[in-house]
Amino acid sequence: MTQHLHSAERGRPREFDMDSALDKAMVLFREKGFQAAAISELGQVMGLTVGSIYKAFGDKNRLFAAVFARYLAQRHAALKDRIAGKTNGLEKIAALIDFYLDSAQEVEGRRGCLVVGSTVQLQIFAPMLVAQVEQAVSSQQGYLAALIAEGQADGSISSEIDGETATSLLQSLLYGLRVAGKVANPGDHQRTIAMALKILQ
Repeated sequence: MTQHLHSAERGRPREFDMDSALDKAMVLFREKGFQAAAISELGQVMGLTVGSIYKAFGDKNRLFAAVFARYLAQRHAALKDRIAGKTNGLEKIAALIDFYLDSAQEVEGRRGCLVVGSTVQLQIFAPMLVAQVEQAVSSQQGYLAALIAEGQADGSISSEIDGETATSLLQSLLYGLRVAGKVANPGDHQRTIAMALKILQ
């Protein structure tokens, strides 16, 4: 998507790639957090002047909201591809855990999760954005609950476990992996997945 900004120096609109600019801002928000990512730094990484950022987005809060929405869309698309072809609820949850383990490794892991990283910061520095993050957390919780229910229906997950408790435990595990990934790579994937799936036995 191309955005047009008016350039006073040249008297004509200046174009920039909105998606590319948001992706660059996303990296900075993930690495430094909402509060520490100064608008001047955002301008540098996005290749825009501070004035251009305000013209395009209104303020830092709205820029973050646009970045956050794009981050979620990218994550959802990648997760959908990872789960495609899995035949039952347990396999899908195993693939989901593996997806989070991959996300917690190397450069991707060091950058961190925008959802997890923003949960506390936004309540302090930008409460008007909290609802967007809470919706993302709630959506993931609902998705996990649906996969557990699917597994119980198809017989791949024990019908005796409490779905709500299992959902909460798995969500805590996934977020914990992203936090740990900021400082170190996770351990052996298959062993971690096998241990996590014991929650569902």
